[in-house]
Amino acid sequence: MIPALATLLVFQLVGEVVVMSLGLPVPGPVVGLALLLTVLVLRPTTITAIKPTVQGLLQHLSLLFVPAAVGVMQHLQRLGDEALAIGVALVASTLVCMAVSAWTMVWLMKRLDRTDPPAGDPAP
Repeated sequence: MIPALATLLVFQLVGEVVVMSLGLPVPGPVVGLALLLTVLVLRPTTITAIKPTVQGLLQHLSLLFVPAAVGVMQHLQRLGDEALAIGVALVASTLVCMAVSAWTMVWLMKRLDRTDPPAGDPAP
């Protein structure tokens, strides 16, 4: 368990170092996760080494949201003062996300309709 946890933390550290040294506008853990994914794709045997630890962390993932909830509780007054702006932003971003998702789906469906059917399938 300790080597697997150390592996995860090393990838996070490497991600932080890459972000700091290159000045990327991406969080370090995201870069570390991308690097870990690359290693897992190139060397699938690594999965067996970290899988039990990762599954244990995922089982307790909800505990990682406790600090965020505490932060919200500490700024409850500010959230109340800015409730209208937050509500408008949430509704607007949800509508934009739904519209972009629908547009992407329509675009993909049209694109797939233009391709030739696979061999052996009758043409529509």
